[in-house]
Amino acid sequence: MFERILIANRGEIALRVIRTAREMGIECVAVYSDVDSAALHTRMAHVAVPLGGKLPSESYLDMDKVIAAAQETGAEAIHPGYGFLSENAAFARKVKEAGLAWIGPPEGAITTMGDKIISRRAMKEAGVPTVPGLVDPVDDVATAVQEAEAIGYPIAIKAAAGGGGKGIRVVRAASEMESAFRTASGEAVAAFGDGRLYLERYLDRPRHIEVQVMFDQHGHGVHFFERECSIQRRHQKLVEEAPSVVLDDEMRAKVGEIALRAGRAVDYEGAGTVEFLWSGGEIFFLEMNTRLQVEHPVTEMITGVDLVREQLRVAAGEPLGYEQDALSIRGHSIEVRINAENPFAGFLPSTGTLHNLRAPGGPWVRLDTAMYRGLEVGLEYDPMLGKLIVWGADRDQAIRRMIRAIQEMNVGGVHTALPAALQVLEHEKFVEGDFDTHFLEGMEIRSPEEYEGFAAVAAAIYRHKLAKRRALGPAAGSREGWAARSRSETTSLVQRAGMEVAR
Repeated sequence: MFERILIANRGEIALRVIRTAREMGIECVAVYSDVDSAALHTRMAHVAVPLGGKLPSESYLDMDKVIAAAQETGAEAIHPGYGFLSENAAFARKVKEAGLAWIGPPEGAITTMGDKIISRRAMKEAGVPTVPGLVDPVDDVATAVQEAEAIGYPIAIKAAAGGGGKGIRVVRAASEMESAFRTASGEAVAAFGDGRLYLERYLDRPRHIEVQVMFDQHGHGVHFFERECSIQRRHQKLVEEAPSVVLDDEMRAKVGEIALRAGRAVDYEGAGTVEFLWSGGEIFFLEMNTRLQVEHPVTEMITGVDLVREQLRVAAGEPLGYEQDALSIRGHSIEVRINAENPFAGFLPSTGTLHNLRAPGGPWVRLDTAMYRGLEVGLEYDPMLGKLIVWGADRDQAIRRMIRAIQEMNVGGVHTALPAALQVLEHEKFVEGDFDTHFLEGMEIRSPEEYEGFAAVAAAIYRHKLAKRRALGPAAGSREGWAARSRSETTSLVQRAGMEVAR
């Protein structure tokens, strides 16, 4: 096993890796930009190396600086976390050329799965079901229209080198093709430096199902079941859960085996996630993320497996040491992303200084975050400040526990997406399990003004009940007990409305 590793990342994922590494007796090297000089990951690591600069391109994305930091501090391996250089094949190659271990999949797997066209072609050859569409890029609008007629509308135009929802447009008629094609191509060039596009059938009410896999260096692999990630906006996830309510045991086993087939097709090693679209009882390959996912904690909660520990073991050459039948699902887990965004203003980024932070507690509540009082939240990096994760004996308990945990939490100084997540969790359709990837975009997020009115009415109702209860006297119950309950429940209603009640 390694004695010292470098974590080429920041924020909550850097802390996540540090915590497991410490438990395993592994020393950690942190790297940081000028913006992150006081960040928690720099304080929790054994060694912290400044990379300089404020922008990612000047720090976390500078391959040479990161590798030099590892060599200078005696690190034996590099863990990339997610984002930044985690799915960069060139970086994986440079790490190995520098004589360091790469805590991730082989360069070839990253390259194949990082290109939508190449990966679709590889998956078709491996017998993995894919959404009807092309395996070759289209070069112009006329060809796109011709191919779309053969595939059938609606059509999704997608960037070949895409990810994160960028370079995607939906076309429902030939008349929309030219505008959508040019917009998607321009966005793909800007985001990835690659304007190639391909077409596939657009599924109108799909669900986003993904399977966590892990392969060792000895050809053995297992899956850790599925996650449901359909609550998203602009292809960015907000609420994730495991397992999915739409898969029965038979389909779960089938999808898990398909995910392993996809990994074997590219000689995968380490942790990865095979993403699918589920529609009408059918499952279609979407893409494979060749790294640890943001939402990996829900899988850890239902399986009892520390996925970061498994990553480190596999990268050090250890065999997994267990078979698929050793893994099982226990209960249900839900994760909510704590993004610095204003859900009342189209989820625009929110900036400021965190002047207050109250974390939820209680049984089976987990908070993965790098937040602290005084943290300056700017626009330099991804808006995700952390993740709130809960476990329950069943889905109903998990939902109720998450609602309670969100009501307890307070982040003062910036807006967060928590009020939107709360409204999702309390929505009848979500509770019933009747939703798809368009669910959040179709919701009307209640405004703060509506919340204030709701909270005022709720408070008035409880004052009326309190007065009536007291008028009945002690025979009807303890006045003190009712007063405490009234205050608590009124506060709960105010928090449910998404208002900040703690200062």
